[in-house]
Amino acid sequence: MQVESQMSQLYRFQFVLLLVVLTAGNLAADEPSSTEKAGPIFKDGEAQIVPAFKDSKKWIRQVLWVETEFDSDGDGRKDRMHVDVTRPEQTETQQLKVPVIYETSPYYAGTGSNSPEVFWNPRHALNAVPPRHQTPKPIPHQSDMQQISDTHVNDWVPRGFAVVHSCSPGTGRSQGCPTVGGKNESLAPKAVIDWLNGRAPGYTSPDGSEKVEATWSTGKVGMTGTSYNGTLPLAAATTGVDGLEAIIPVAPNTSYYHYYRSNGLVRHPGGYMGEDIDVLYDFIASGPTATRSYCDREFRENLMIRYQDRVTGDYNDFWAGRDYLNQLQPMKAAMLMAHAFNDWNVMPEHSVRIYEAVKAKGLPHQIYFHQGGHGGPPPMKQMNRWFTRYLYGLENGVEQDPKSWVVREGATRGNPESYPDYPHPEAATVTLRPNPGGVTAGALTLNSADAKPTELQLESLVDNFSFSGAILAKADWTNHRLLYATPELKEPLHLSGTARIRIRLSSSQPAANLSVWLVSLPWTDSRLITDDVITRGWADPQNHRSLTESDSLTPGQFYDLNFTLQPDDQIVKAGEKIGLMIFSSDRDFTLWPDPGTILTVDLNQTQLDLPVVGGTAAFQQAINGPPAEPAK
Repeated sequence: MQVESQMSQLYRFQFVLLLVVLTAGNLAADEPSSTEKAGPIFKDGEAQIVPAFKDSKKWIRQVLWVETEFDSDGDGRKDRMHVDVTRPEQTETQQLKVPVIYETSPYYAGTGSNSPEVFWNPRHALNAVPPRHQTPKPIPHQSDMQQISDTHVNDWVPRGFAVVHSCSPGTGRSQGCPTVGGKNESLAPKAVIDWLNGRAPGYTSPDGSEKVEATWSTGKVGMTGTSYNGTLPLAAATTGVDGLEAIIPVAPNTSYYHYYRSNGLVRHPGGYMGEDIDVLYDFIASGPTATRSYCDREFRENLMIRYQDRVTGDYNDFWAGRDYLNQLQPMKAAMLMAHAFNDWNVMPEHSVRIYEAVKAKGLPHQIYFHQGGHGGPPPMKQMNRWFTRYLYGLENGVEQDPKSWVVREGATRGNPESYPDYPHPEAATVTLRPNPGGVTAGALTLNSADAKPTELQLESLVDNFSFSGAILAKADWTNHRLLYATPELKEPLHLSGTARIRIRLSSSQPAANLSVWLVSLPWTDSRLITDDVITRGWADPQNHRSLTESDSLTPGQFYDLNFTLQPDDQIVKAGEKIGLMIFSSDRDFTLWPDPGTILTVDLNQTQLDLPVVGGTAAFQQAINGPPAEPAK
């Protein structure tokens, strides 16, 4: 028995030893040896996670400063940008060269106060010089900040990319001044891309002379980011820098005028009442303490406060220089744009206006929309196909993919529906006109020559900023807005594109706000406000002739205005009505003058141009229901 037991133990030992050997062999097959070359893996047109790149403990991390071509802080030396790099160890041990995913931001080193006193107070008369808001306490400078961010590293380093971050000028340990859309914010990421291509010097310290080179970089760069971080990829692309192959801006601010003004009207971004460009400057200025007084004087006081013009809201050279649509000529990067139709902070026009221009330039383009609020990138699969195609050069057919991807109502953001383009190619303008009864809800009907009344039809409203747009939309009766609604839809109606309002009105005062909402009725508090608002728009009647020059209104005189609302792609449900709401001060977006201004609208000279997929026939069918089947 004892001999048998010993033999049995020996066999068990040999069996376990065999398992260990076999297991080790399998592991070795899965993980390449240190001498085996590792490289990217592609499947179905996408870069795959490579086992050899997964171990974050082996990633190489670098911190450096890249020298730019500008001196924005006036110290007589070219500004240097603080940069960090995260890359696979094989870029060092095996001299593997990889492309780069790059994000730059003014936010990495902390931000300023959002206290009400540091915002402009909207409670004052129109055309009046507003009282100055408080200057917030300076953002503490992080003089020992090293690594900037870990954003994107877990997604892209295992797939065979390096990830690079940098702080914008005058933020964190980057030198220079924040300019909020100034030229240095475009040239700073350009310098980083030049460094990645061996064209600009990098240093191991902000003031030293020891150089560092990006010998591991292929020179192919893709940029992405959300909001301000999404603006900067577009800013870099406008320089035409070689090596920037593709950008994926998410909810980018493409024009600071369109962010803080609408058609001549002083308007605030949703959720940030009283913000203006100088407030944003204070929110991001976290750069070196030694240069802050210079930056504050030259850029906040002598530039922004002087030229942002909160009195008239007119478009001027200051705003024109901060509109990237004016700077697109050198751009050559492929672009996948992303935005939300219910983003009332950075509104969807920001992306749509650039998308249309990039399309007209003949550059590779796609656009992704969802129905939520601010932010929200495209699905990882879509981003992966984009970056794999343009950074690794893999022919994956992305150019033949549909151009437009829209997350439909109620769907998850990872499951958009594809369309040939945006707006939907079958969308056509349907013109509707309001009929008397706006204090309750007048009719909104198809416009036709024989339906136009010959007698004058005027309706008036009284401005009162005390009431929000939501309260006005659900009111059964109020003289603080005019509301006109279609009949209840019997079938869903697909809207795709940009609605336009043409309106003739008079004011009892020399200046007035004008706000227009398109809403789904009945308004219900049981759902999000973004479900009730289809789109919105704002304008200053004083800019009826020109966006660059205001004319005070003559009380009682009628003026014609013609402007667009925010772009949209939405399917309005059966059982709902489409409502056109006209009012004056919008509590969540405009200035708050004393109540009492009377706006009078000439209904005969007012119309809504609605982009309907299928045009007039589709609109009529949605209103009337499907045609009756012929009698048998």
